[in-house]
Amino acid sequence: MIVTALAVVNVASNEWVPRAGYVPFAVAAAVLVIGAGVLLDGLDLEAFGFGRRQLGKGLRWGGTVGGVVAVVMLVGVAVPSTRELFEDRRVESMTFPGVLYAAFVRVPFGTVLLEEVAFRAVLPEMLAQRVSRRVAIGSAAVLFGLWHVLPSLGIATVNPVASDTIGGLPDWVVVCGSVLSTALVGVWFSFLRERSGSIIAPMLAHWSSNALGYLFAYAVISR
Repeated sequence: MIVTALAVVNVASNEWVPRAGYVPFAVAAAVLVIGAGVLLDGLDLEAFGFGRRQLGKGLRWGGTVGGVVAVVMLVGVAVPSTRELFEDRRVESMTFPGVLYAAFVRVPFGTVLLEEVAFRAVLPEMLAQRVSRRVAIGSAAVLFGLWHVLPSLGIATVNPVASDTIGGLPDWVVVCGSVLSTALVGVWFSFLRERSGSIIAPMLAHWSSNALGYLFAYAVISR
């Protein structure tokens, strides 16, 4: 039931919801997903990783990963041979306030919140009531990969390097590669969730990889 609901949410957010409604829609969907876990399986916020006891550990793990991501991106921008990897065409028409909005509002509340609540909090806990923990985490990671099927269809148009390397490949190859790589990222985020006991850790890691990309892309394009 919840997987079907998430499939509908995925299509809606990518195809139907207007840009201005993206963030409110995602926040509402995240609340509904949490509500479904509470009502259907009797779980609580602590089970989903929102407990206060693990908050500090989650902040430490997430902050450390976010710091590493920032350093890697900084080096990537500083080195001429890798700088073009940050030339995100989505940023070309954005103003600086628009980039800040994307990094600090759209990404954390429109992308990270819903995806982490769904695939690192609620789904793994609900599935773990029915199958082993490992199977639950693996299944959630696979579903996280499938969640990115629609976004992957336009990935070659976002970056010149992507256009040169995968622009000529069949769509199914690009989609399969995106699903596999995103599923592996899902496993990594799940490790952070399990190791820290807090959903904050994968949230911060997820935010840093997405939001810092906007900020560094703007720095490269606006030079």
